[in-house]
Amino acid sequence: MSRLSGVLLPVFSLPGQGGIGSLGEEAYRFADFLHESGCHIWQVLPMGPTGYGESPYQSTSTYAGNPLLISLETLKREGLVTFAEEELKTASSPDRIDYESVRTVHERLLHRAFSESYDRLEADIRAFEKSQSWVHDFALFTALKKHFGNAAWQSWPEEGLRLRRPRELAEWEQKLSREIAYEVFVQYLFDRQWERLHAYCRRLDIRLFGDMPIYVAEDSADTWTNPRVFQLDRNRVPKRVAGVPPDYFSADGQLWGNPLYNWTYLRLTGFAWWVQRMTHMAHMYDIVRIDHFIGLANYYSIPYGAKNARIGKWVNAPGKALLKTLKRRLPDLSIIAEDLGCVNDRVRRLIDWSGYPGMRVLVFGFEGESNVHHPSHWVPHCVAYTGTHDNDTVVGFLKRASEEVLAGARATTGMTDLADAAHAFVHTALASCADTVIIPMQDLLGLDNRARMNVPSTIGTNWLWRMQETDLTDALSSWLKDENEKTGRMTE
Repeated sequence: MSRLSGVLLPVFSLPGQGGIGSLGEEAYRFADFLHESGCHIWQVLPMGPTGYGESPYQSTSTYAGNPLLISLETLKREGLVTFAEEELKTASSPDRIDYESVRTVHERLLHRAFSESYDRLEADIRAFEKSQSWVHDFALFTALKKHFGNAAWQSWPEEGLRLRRPRELAEWEQKLSREIAYEVFVQYLFDRQWERLHAYCRRLDIRLFGDMPIYVAEDSADTWTNPRVFQLDRNRVPKRVAGVPPDYFSADGQLWGNPLYNWTYLRLTGFAWWVQRMTHMAHMYDIVRIDHFIGLANYYSIPYGAKNARIGKWVNAPGKALLKTLKRRLPDLSIIAEDLGCVNDRVRRLIDWSGYPGMRVLVFGFEGESNVHHPSHWVPHCVAYTGTHDNDTVVGFLKRASEEVLAGARATTGMTDLADAAHAFVHTALASCADTVIIPMQDLLGLDNRARMNVPSTIGTNWLWRMQETDLTDALSSWLKDENEKTGRMTE
């Protein structure tokens, strides 16, 4: 088995113009950085359109791409849209995203691209729409949502639309035909840019590692289009929703609010919805992490309308039957099991049976005896991290750590103070027995909690951090390459 390393960096955190990272030149520069540094994996966060709170884990579609990540500069170079340089200006700062202003700029210029270029690209767009069975329903959903002031689909004023009655759908498809065509056009542009970046990464021997939330958002094209897949009542309101009980991250637990799956229906249909979803993931990525893999063994079920996740119950899920189907239908799909949180014997048995590698997180490894996250307890068949998008950076974590944790960190990593802590943690992870090691970009840069990506169960200050143009230095690349060489992670 090859010893591989990679970096976790969301596309939106790349530097560049337009106020947000994109699939343009900055993405190619980062791929070059990985290649020159001896890394073979680029892990990104979910790539779907974001809504309230901008969480990539609460997208309006399992399949669609986020329009904000389309490179407007690339469209301009290709002659698909014209604009002056000052039209890209937003209220974003170099290290923080202002989503409201970014969305305003992108929507204005993408609509202009639609007006200027749709006719020229129409044949390719129609071929794209024909090849992607999901895209028309998503485009209709998005056009309707915008028409009704971005209201959740369960509150749309026409019952026929909420329940997807054919006559009403046909009427609104005719009324919003241009808006639907625009949404398909945007998804075509995203797919075109993603596929080109993916091909470039393949040439550099870099695998794109995607993160797939186990659940979909309540207000999404997925629930609207496939209500029988979820635990919804006759009015399409969730009966019970997802989350996790009180844990390391939150004393009240985490109330995610996602509708839970109707596993009885899914089994009766041969898990067709899941097969289609994972087929799409296999096309987009070389490696897929199933976020909250625990939910395939047993899931935490919370009454709809609850104020927190303290009241809920664990219910068994048919994970083995699902994974048998996926292994048969998609035998080449490379899956990582995100097995953090409430791992019980049922979860362990499912992971062992599946053969999928689980996760180990170094910053979790300094509390309690026989902690599986301490490097002394890691196994080769795992994916190891210094930290994840849901916890603080290494430096931020150590600033708040107890003396006992600091003593353990010093003994394990050889760190002396905060100045060398992040690189000491990176070296420890790379030198470990883990077959695969992923380092968040913030830890490579030694940043503190101001660069933290997400605080679970909070809203308003997450998913904002951006790397700066000056961060990708030759010195950092040289150091990382040297670390990869010393720890035997340079070649496959």
